[in-house]
Amino acid sequence: MPELPEVETVRRGLAPAMEGARVRKLRLGRPDLRFPFPEDFAELIEGKTIVSLGRRAKYLLIELEDGLTIVSHLGMSGSFRVEAEADAEGSVPGVFHHPRSKDGKHDHVVFHLDRGVERVSVIYNDPRRFGFMHLVERNKLDLYPAFAELGPEPTGNTLSADYLASRFDGKSQPLKSTLLDQKVIAGLGNIYVCEALWRAHLSPLRAAGTLVTKAGKPKAQLVDLTEKIRDVIADAIAAGGSSLRDHIQTDGTLGYFQHSFSVYDQEGQPCRTPGCGGTVERIVQAGRSTFYCAACQK
Repeated sequence: MPELPEVETVRRGLAPAMEGARVRKLRLGRPDLRFPFPEDFAELIEGKTIVSLGRRAKYLLIELEDGLTIVSHLGMSGSFRVEAEADAEGSVPGVFHHPRSKDGKHDHVVFHLDRGVERVSVIYNDPRRFGFMHLVERNKLDLYPAFAELGPEPTGNTLSADYLASRFDGKSQPLKSTLLDQKVIAGLGNIYVCEALWRAHLSPLRAAGTLVTKAGKPKAQLVDLTEKIRDVIADAIAAGGSSLRDHIQTDGTLGYFQHSFSVYDQEGQPCRTPGCGGTVERIVQAGRSTFYCAACQK
């Protein structure tokens, strides 16, 4: 599933085509994705100008001039691509770790946009149809169910070791599943939890509460983990931004996840921690794959 850096890269890739554009027509290829489209969805959007593109956690926000916001989630297989209306090839914002589809039969939503004399199409493609689009009044976004209890994002100053200590205190729950709880940190997903724990040399199986002192203060390991979480997300966004610029200059596609991961999807490979000598293992926690090195992650 796309994680925060991936969605942020998609947002950056779509912004030049969508921000300031007028929606001439919205074509829906079916009545639903994971959920039905809002009633009169196309009619409410057509003729409106897209003011800006935002993001909250793993959700893309398409903000319209009349105070409505399209809340979009990519699900497991969703992607957007931008096409000049005379161009059948198009470009795909975000080259994902798992390949995305350009098969036209999975083009479920098409935004036909006018940017002055330029006409472009922004196409949402989703073979598995786990994504969705909702329409929400912008002044009520904080009440949207998925946003109501979100924790701080790992990109801002609100994510601190003291904050995590307050959430970890007394928890016997494994560290990895605690970090995946969106009420603790918004937008942090499986890939980057694995990567951050590896950087911090902490086992995903370790109880979260063991990183907090009896007085409820963060131990040095939690201070380090907080920094590693912020670093790994910042590095991923920076990599996406760099790929974005590179690919715009070459073939029009918008790259992401071009680098290889240190532990994620690296089962059986030597651990990259200098001097470790261990091997990356894969285990399953709460039905999800966890990749880590038992030799250096304690």
